[in-house]
Amino acid sequence: MNEPKNELEKCMTGEYYDCHNEIFLEYKTRARELLKEYHALAYEQKKEKTDILKRLFGQIGTNVSVGLPFLCDYGQNIIIGNNVSVNMNCTFVDCNRITIGDNVLIASNVQLYTATHPVELTDRLTLDWDPKSGQYFCRTYALPIRIGSGCWLGGGVIVLPGVTIGDGCVIGAGSVVTKDIPANSLAVGNPCRVIRQINA
Repeated sequence: MNEPKNELEKCMTGEYYDCHNEIFLEYKTRARELLKEYHALAYEQKKEKTDILKRLFGQIGTNVSVGLPFLCDYGQNIIIGNNVSVNMNCTFVDCNRITIGDNVLIASNVQLYTATHPVELTDRLTLDWDPKSGQYFCRTYALPIRIGSGCWLGGGVIVLPGVTIGDGCVIGAGSVVTKDIPANSLAVGNPCRVIRQINA
């Protein structure tokens, strides 16, 4: 007989989970402490910034820069390759894994959201919810996001849960990416649609 999944295992497998479980509160507390240190550093303190990012993220390659301000939920679910630039005012809601390949440009105000809720209200509300229980009043689940190598996400792009953007894509500024984008595509709009292929 299989052991029941804990809340972290439920989260990482895309099932409903209790986002107020103690393990997630610990993750958030740790991330906020590291982000506070990160935001206190001057622009030129690049080594110190890299040292904090290595502690914050699950994995980070070489030549990675993350502009200020920057927000994330847990940090440890963020995996970043080599030669990646994340510009200022980006938000990564990394309740599930966010994987970013090599040679990626992420412009200002980009938002990557792994967490989501059911659309139907009756599904969204936690069954038999009791305010004293400590549980959240609505159901939450999280799906991974993958940004392939060689991508460029324009300013203000929003990527929704479960989306994969293939290698070599360019996503136009202000786009809302609701579905997977095949490799080597120029895609724009809300919802984001492929306009044409890019020479690989």
